Amino acid sequence: MIDLEFIERLIQAIDNSSLDSIEIERGGTRVRLAKSPPVVQGPTALAPVPPAVQAGVGSGAEPASAAGGSGGSDLLEITSPMVGTFYRAPAPDAPAYAEKGKRIARGDTLCIIEAMKLMNELESEVEGTIVEILVENAQPVEYGQLLFRVDPA
Repeated sequence: MIDLEFIERLIQAIDNSSLDSIEIERGGTRVRLAKSPPVVQGPTALAPVPPAVQAGVGSGAEPASAAGGSGGSDLLEITSPMVGTFYRAPAPDAPAYAEKGKRIARGDTLCIIEAMKLMNELESEVEGTIVEILVENAQPVEYGQLLFRVDPA
């Protein structure tokens, strides 16, 4: 896990340099910092909060317990890797990354979690169909909070 002080030092270093972006993997966590916002295809989109830096962080996926009406199949639970604000889309007028019933693959972006003015893309580490989205757009989330349930079948 990369600590917050390390990330803050990286942000200061990239702000004070001519670099546009940097990507670092440390202890199984991948962080990408960029001065320029990601390119959005289609109509011009505005970010929910104008980011100074973009960061990508992998997600955690845990099997759901059999209790809770999983209908006999073992659902996977995707939880928040950090405290922040949950956004379903890259911009207020853009389509959501993930919808109930949508088939997802490893590496697909599921949402954005804004933490300390950093927009963190949460990428799927599982394949399957989204059965449930448990958080509303622009809602605060806690570390480990359940965000999605996915049927791996």
